[in-house]
Amino acid sequence: MPEQLHLTDYKEHFNIKYEEELNPSQIEAVTSLDGPMLVIAGAGSGKTRTLTYRVARLVEKGISPAAILLLTFTRKASSEMLSRAAQLLDSRCERVSGGTFHSFSNSILRKYASILGFDNKYTILDRVDAESLIGMLRKEFELGSKHRSFPRKRTLANIFGRAVNKVISIEDVIYNDYPHFQPYLEDILNLSVEYDKQKVMHNFFDYDDLLVYFHLLLKNHTDIRDRISSLYKYIMVDEYQDTNQVQAGIL
Repeated sequence: MPEQLHLTDYKEHFNIKYEEELNPSQIEAVTSLDGPMLVIAGAGSGKTRTLTYRVARLVEKGISPAAILLLTFTRKASSEMLSRAAQLLDSRCERVSGGTFHSFSNSILRKYASILGFDNKYTILDRVDAESLIGMLRKEFELGSKHRSFPRKRTLANIFGRAVNKVISIEDVIYNDYPHFQPYLEDILNLSVEYDKQKVMHNFFDYDDLLVYFHLLLKNHTDIRDRISSLYKYIMVDEYQDTNQVQAGIL
């Protein structure tokens, strides 16, 4: 009789020689596929290499590229990782969903912003645009002429952004990080309110809004959340230690 083949005798075949190209810790990170995992990696330890090989491994294992999401903090990092993975394996890796938190949030909000009461064709304010709008309002309220030491537009943008990303009030940001601006707290708060009004009035989203509204969409609309989460079987985040509370909430 022919020898019976047991399931335990079956071994997956991979074209990439992972064991030869990665060290034991990297192999563990690349091949561990069940449940959440945090990789602690110092500078020069091959973190990017590990993520690249993990993408290739998932695709080579038969996971649909569309079911893999790679979130990074720069577009360059995402494109480079997927390009390297494609060089390791094949062009399927370039079809992996990759991008920054902001670009991913934007891609979802373009479909669903109307559910939150916004026009899906909103305009994105980059950092320079946002500072220009804040500066215009600062000048309109004559805050700089009344108070020469009143914060500049860039500092105001930092204050507003820090409050959003840390999920704390502007008052707390001022008290904790900019105590010398406490005499101007009321004016800063009024300026913040007017800035938000202007954005709503003109259908503007700044970068922080992309994260905040996407998070709000996920929290308040379970049907959409389930629809989005069902698309992705594996989610990887580069530089996870740099995520803020809103980004962590999105994840």
